[in-house]
Amino acid sequence: MQTATARRITVHRPFDGSVYGELEATDAPTTRAAIARARRAQARWAEVPVRERSRIIATVASLTLSNADRILDVIQDESGKARLSAFEEVMDTARGLRVFANAAPALLRPARRAGAIPVLTRTVEHHRPVGVVGIITPWNYPFTLPATDAAQALLAGNAVVLKPDSQTPHTALLLAELFAAAGLPEDLFIVLPGAGTELGPVLVAETDYLMFTGSTATGRTLAGACAERLMGFSAELGGKNPLLVLPDADLDAAAIGTARAAFANTGQLCISIERAYVHRSVYNEFIDKLLAATASLRVGVGHSWEFEVGSLSSAKQLATVTDHVQDARALGATVLAGGRARPDLGPYCYEPTVLTGVTAEMEVCREETFGPVLSVYRVDSIDDAVEAANDSRYGLNASIWSAHLGRSVAGRLRTGMVNINDGYAPAFGSHAAPMGGMGESGVGRRHGSQGLLKYTEAQTVAEQRLLPIAPPPGVSNETFAKVLTMGIRVMNRVLP
Repeated sequence: MQTATARRITVHRPFDGSVYGELEATDAPTTRAAIARARRAQARWAEVPVRERSRIIATVASLTLSNADRILDVIQDESGKARLSAFEEVMDTARGLRVFANAAPALLRPARRAGAIPVLTRTVEHHRPVGVVGIITPWNYPFTLPATDAAQALLAGNAVVLKPDSQTPHTALLLAELFAAAGLPEDLFIVLPGAGTELGPVLVAETDYLMFTGSTATGRTLAGACAERLMGFSAELGGKNPLLVLPDADLDAAAIGTARAAFANTGQLCISIERAYVHRSVYNEFIDKLLAATASLRVGVGHSWEFEVGSLSSAKQLATVTDHVQDARALGATVLAGGRARPDLGPYCYEPTVLTGVTAEMEVCREETFGPVLSVYRVDSIDDAVEAANDSRYGLNASIWSAHLGRSVAGRLRTGMVNINDGYAPAFGSHAAPMGGMGESGVGRRHGSQGLLKYTEAQTVAEQRLLPIAPPPGVSNETFAKVLTMGIRVMNRVLP
C-alpha cells in the first residue's frame, strides 16, 4: 500500500504494513520538463540503427536474469505477491524483451510495396517513431508491464516517460537502473512517480502516444482525453475472465490448472479466471478435484518460495474481496472453500475462495473482483457454456479445458486471448503474438508486431519515374482515359 502527501510518497510493505521507502512525488511542472528532455533525446535516438537499439534491449533482458533475486525482493516488498508470482514477471520480461529485440529489425525495415503503375512507380513503406510515449502502469505487475511496453516503444525509436503506480515506484526505478546499465542513452526512459490525477493530464497534453494499463473507468476517461488531441492511445483494462471445462477434459489437470488460473498472484491479475463453467456430466467430479487443488495452495507472506498465494496489495483490495464474498453469501451463494481473511498470516491475506450458487444480482457475478475468488457454474451443454462465457461486457482472456474440442470452441469466444488446457500463461507468454482485450477490456494490443508498430507512424513514399500519372503533353484527356482503362484491365488480369 502507499500513502501520499502533496510532495511525498510513502510505500508500505503489504506483508506487514511497515514502511518500505519514501520518495518525492513528481509535480506537473517537473513532468513537463522531463517530457521536454525526452523529446530532445528522442530526436537523437531515432537516428540510431535499429540493430543497435535491439542490442540494448537484449542486454536489459540479460540483466534482468542476472539481477533476478534483487528484482524479486523489490517486487514482493511493494506488491505483496508470492515469490513464484514475482518470478513470473522476471521470466516474462527476460524472454519478452529478447523476442521483441530479435523481431524489431525486420518489422521496422523499409518494405517495397506494389506501386500504382508497374515499373514506373517505386513505392516503399516506412515506419517512423511517434516521438515521446507516455506509459501508465498499475501495481499488480509493476516490473514486466512497464518493461515490455517500454521496450517495444524504445525499439521503434521513441522516448518513454513512465508513470508507475504510487504503490510500486521503487520497482519502476529499479527497471530504469537496468535500462541505464544496458547502455540506453540518458532521458530516453524517465520514471515519474506521482499522483495520476496530476500527472495524467500532463502526459495526455504533452506526449505523442499513451499506453495505459488499469481500470476500465480510468481507461475510458483517458481515451476521451486522447481523442480530443487525436493522439494514439491503447489500453489493457479490466476482465471477468471465463473458464470452460468440457466433457472430454482431463479433470485432474483441469482442476489444478483452474486453481492456479484463479488464485495466482492472489487473483490480482487482469487475465486471471473469475468464472468457471463446467459441463454437468463432469461437474461433481471436477468440484471435488478443484477443492482438493485449492486446499493444497499455501498462503503466506515473505521472500520464501514455499507459498503459492501471497498477500492482497492493500486494505482497499481486501475490502473489495470481502464485500463481494459477503454480498454473495448474504444473497444465497455457497462458499465451498475459503471465504475469510487471514490476518494471522498478514494484514491483507485472504483465503482462496470457491463459490457456487452465484446469481445475477450478486456483485461477484459480473463485477471484476481482482482477488482470490472463483465462481463455479454448472452448464447443460457446450453451447450454454459459450453463451454464458460471452455474457459479459469484458473480453480479455478465456480458458478452455478439453482433449479435442478446444480449438473449435475457441473461435466462438469473444476474448482477445484464449488458452487451451492452461489458464493464462501460454497466450500471455507468446510474445510474438498480440495480447489485449475486446469490449471493455481494452483498445489495441501489446506484444507481437502490433505492440511494436502501434508506436510508429506508417509513411508511404512513392517515386514516379519517366511518366506522371496524368495525360502527357499532346495526348487528349479522352485518349489518356482509354489507354489507362486498358492498362488497368491488363493489370487486374495478371497482377495480384
